[in-house]
Amino acid sequence: MTEEKKQDLDQDLELQKDIYQGREFTLADFIAKEGGDFLKGESPVPKIVQLKTEINFFIKNNLKDLSGSLQAVLQDWVNISDDKISSNRENPLNALSLIIEEIISNDNLYYEFVRQVDLKWGQMYQERPYFQKPGQIPHPEDEYTHDSVKIQLLDLLTRVKSQLT
Repeated sequence: MTEEKKQDLDQDLELQKDIYQGREFTLADFIAKEGGDFLKGESPVPKIVQLKTEINFFIKNNLKDLSGSLQAVLQDWVNISDDKISSNRENPLNALSLIIEEIISNDNLYYEFVRQVDLKWGQMYQERPYFQKPGQIPHPEDEYTHDSVKIQLLDLLTRVKSQLT
């Protein structure tokens, strides 16, 4: 330790003595003094929350969805996908890619996803949603048909994969 640093430490100790002179030192004082270093260099926000926020921010900025229902439901699915996100901590967009691929590749899961998007649309706009059944021609006013949702998800998946390479 250099002489200058030693003098600075001595001055700090003298200053602390002056501050605490004639004052009772309580447990709260001790916790406050020691707790200052507790989170030094670390974020108080859990890593999984940071990763979900990053993914949801990417969805918000890259999914073309005027009504916002598809975006909201996909973000809900991201928020319950802790296992995929945790296993892709170094590259959270890879987790988003896995989530989208799983939705698209499983017909039952996909139809449920679209049903949730329609339901969210109805809740957001306080209107009766149009629920398209598999193999059924969509209602002409249905914004979220099986085909339109798949196109939007595939477009987002392309954007995700372009970021991964």
